[in-house]
Amino acid sequence: MPEAWNTYLAERAATRRHAGRWRQRRTRRLSDGCRDFAGNDYLGLAGDPRLADAQAEGARRYGAGGRASHLVSGHLEVHEELEQRLAALTGRPAALLFSTGYMANLGALQALCDPDTRLFQDRLNHASLLDGARLAGARSRRFHHADLGDLERLLTRAPAEGRRLVVSDGVFSMDGDVADIAGLAAAARRHGAWLMVDDAHGLGVLGEAGDGCVGRAHGIDAVPVLVGTLGKALGSAGAFVAGSEALVEHLTQFARPYVYTTAQPPGVAAATLKALQLLEAEPERRSRLAMLIARFRREATTLGLPLAASTTPIQPLVLGESQRVMAWAAWLAERGIMVGAIREPTVPRGQARLRITLSAAHTDNELDALLDALADCKARETLAGAEASP
Repeated sequence: MPEAWNTYLAERAATRRHAGRWRQRRTRRLSDGCRDFAGNDYLGLAGDPRLADAQAEGARRYGAGGRASHLVSGHLEVHEELEQRLAALTGRPAALLFSTGYMANLGALQALCDPDTRLFQDRLNHASLLDGARLAGARSRRFHHADLGDLERLLTRAPAEGRRLVVSDGVFSMDGDVADIAGLAAAARRHGAWLMVDDAHGLGVLGEAGDGCVGRAHGIDAVPVLVGTLGKALGSAGAFVAGSEALVEHLTQFARPYVYTTAQPPGVAAATLKALQLLEAEPERRSRLAMLIARFRREATTLGLPLAASTTPIQPLVLGESQRVMAWAAWLAERGIMVGAIREPTVPRGQARLRITLSAAHTDNELDALLDALADCKARETLAGAEASP
């Protein structure tokens, strides 16, 4: 490697380490007994043996891989069935599969927007939405988080010519709060804009039947572009965009991350079909999750923990400083509990947090262990502060 590249890599690494932002992967072994409160397996389906059986059967029937892109020879009947089921779940005429949620957002924005498009995004939108806007080269403005007044101001001041697209997460991945879909839709409608919502963390959890915070409650006229992921509540992998037949056909023709990618492995599609079946057949998973969320919030409040205003499985504890977050995460790890330690630049400076996520698969004893460990973190911090005082 030329020396200039060695120097570049070393300088970038040193800068990130010095800022306290160095990320490290953890190899998780199922035999280590660690309690996972960091993942997004909200309904506990990822470890369900029925999904594993469906995936294995799909692989035996169709092969381990997709072999080619959807537009060549990789689109199989199992993919077609899954797209139809996802369209029905969300109350849309059509849906289009993507290999990941990141690709779905990149593909949708790249295909829909160009430098003449005016894009309005919530300031806390997921990185894939921000990157999609850059890829499209659209004129992008970001409104204050969940601030419909600020969105209205930006829409009013924008020139009238050209297409407009308002974009928001459905459930915000670091805060757990839910977007005001009706308010966003009304603002977009007043200004002749479309609304695109990424419901990655709402699908399977929210709504009357797990159809998300958009789903059938907010039809295609309110939210013309709906994105959902399959690797969170549904426990498999991949993503989709749902909308009108014209929208899906447009993405099929022009979304580069769709056109130039090998189709999703058919076994994964088969596993997702099984997950959708269980979502409908076992509503007690969602009831169990709601009970755990309510109990965690009630007891965390009693402990005086810094809860955010979230009623979803994402329950962040905003501790402020990165060093404090890392200390609490290390203390929890000592107790065999894994949580997300989220720091800048993923969240703004001074907003570092423990990102705790709940799953219907968590037992009462596991939730007890989490709450006891968090109480211990608070006590240890208090003790350390007392010892440091003169």
